[in-house]
Amino acid sequence: MVGPGRPQIVLFGSSIVQYSFSNGGWGATLADVYSRTADVILRGYGGWNSRFALKVLDQVFPKDAVVQPSLVIVYFGGNDSMPPHPSGKGAHVPLSEFIDNMRKIGEHLLSLSDKTRVIFLSPPPMNERQIELVFGDAIKGRRNEACRPYAEALLNLCSEIDVKCVDLWNVIQQQDDWLNTCFTDGIHFTAKASEIVAKEVLKVVREAEWKPSLYWKSLPIEFPLDYGVPDSLSLSELELFRNEQLELLTSTALL
Repeated sequence: MVGPGRPQIVLFGSSIVQYSFSNGGWGATLADVYSRTADVILRGYGGWNSRFALKVLDQVFPKDAVVQPSLVIVYFGGNDSMPPHPSGKGAHVPLSEFIDNMRKIGEHLLSLSDKTRVIFLSPPPMNERQIELVFGDAIKGRRNEACRPYAEALLNLCSEIDVKCVDLWNVIQQQDDWLNTCFTDGIHFTAKASEIVAKEVLKVVREAEWKPSLYWKSLPIEFPLDYGVPDSLSLSELELFRNEQLELLTSTALL
């Protein structure tokens, strides 16, 4: 383990998480913002559904770990909402099972420690036409009409189990020309869509009444050593200024 110990922010989910460090991804933005204050750890598994996630939950987040994460950001649902395959196999998970799986995931994560916080990301919409053009017959039947109930049910679950939620289903659709600007292939995020995700996650963390706060400004900068040059910004002040500019760019890019 590399020291000194920092708060851990774990991203856990399917390809929306796995690819979050590429193409100007939202995971990379969070890692940048928290670069001197917390470790952002990636646990992304492309193609997975909530059923797969539940099977490995104890291995990814063991309850007897010496250090538990301070924040876990979870995304599943897009693959769960795919239509059932005639063979009975495939990624589809019935809505009732999906919600039961996500409840178990949320409750497990909250039980890791009294200071572990959880944010769920709802399934986002998709560009159905773009999926057909990019994937052809390889991916059939992904429809917003089928995905929407999963997003809505997840929001309701978050209220029940006291987990914060980012409503990607609605926030993506509030963007101008979202169908043509938010997806690389109809499913996965462009840099613009990732800016939306990063902004919404930081907003939730900033507004949450968690003690201690996990907002980047509230966390101590690691090794705040300085040259002590008179009448100049300290290195800590420069770091604060850099992050403020980064967060400003993420927010204003969406206006």
